[in-house]
Amino acid sequence: MELEFKDIKKSFGEKLVLDGVSFSAASGRAFGLLGRNGAGKTTSIRILMNVFPADGGMILLDGKQIDYKSVSFGYLPEERGLYPKKKISDQLVYFAQLHGMCRTDAVRAVDYWLGRLGMTEYKTKRLDTLSKGNQQKIQLITALAHDPDIVILDEPFSGLDPVNARLLKDVVLEVIERGKLVLFSSHQMNYIEEFCDSIAILHGGRVVLAGELREIKHSYPRNRLTVRSRDAERIRADLRLSGDIAVDTDESGALTVTLPSPELKGSVMARLTETYDIDGIYVTEPSLGDIFVEYAS
Repeated sequence: MELEFKDIKKSFGEKLVLDGVSFSAASGRAFGLLGRNGAGKTTSIRILMNVFPADGGMILLDGKQIDYKSVSFGYLPEERGLYPKKKISDQLVYFAQLHGMCRTDAVRAVDYWLGRLGMTEYKTKRLDTLSKGNQQKIQLITALAHDPDIVILDEPFSGLDPVNARLLKDVVLEVIERGKLVLFSSHQMNYIEEFCDSIAILHGGRVVLAGELREIKHSYPRNRLTVRSRDAERIRADLRLSGDIAVDTDESGALTVTLPSPELKGSVMARLTETYDIDGIYVTEPSLGDIFVEYAS
């Protein structure tokens, strides 16, 4: 399944919010929709979910205009929206039924996800008796219980401790492996970098960068090396004898070696590994955070 935004435009009054947004995402993979506050991410998601229509352009699914009667969505919103005074199992079953499940299937699915997320003991509790992290997991169940085709996760890791974040990672990976189309929207670049094969960065209502994350990183000059070694000071002194090679130390104590040309990296790496006790040496690529700042500033 392939989802495609094609020249989507949207205005609210005189304010142009989306100005010809185009990108594509495929099932069985995770797609990161990135941008600063006000860039157009939420508007794009709402148009995708048919909350309101675009003013122009099309959303295609497998090359045809999306048919909202035949595709189902699972949505984890940034602003959580469950009922704090209601019993957890009752409202989870209710939301699953709203998505078209019969009650028997809804109960079975809710029980499965409560167990999968370690929440079975809370099924008869009220939502407001749970911690913020556990409330987040309950909200996630509303997005997954009805087995949607497209899963949209808006700031999914917000408020989670490391243990629950790891559990959520495992669940998201399972959903991706089951062939769902997963769309992330988040300011936590480390999670986007970990999960997403492709991204689109919005800025001022336009896509300023889109494509495979690996290819985007490889498009940057590959003339920087990261070197980890107990001989760091000797390596620094050695390389500085070559006036055209710059050597710095990062926060972790590793050396960052900037070469005058990417073609030199092979010979420099071979020389260092043959001469010194090297723990690790690799081409330094920009982080997604670095790329985001470059394009969204």
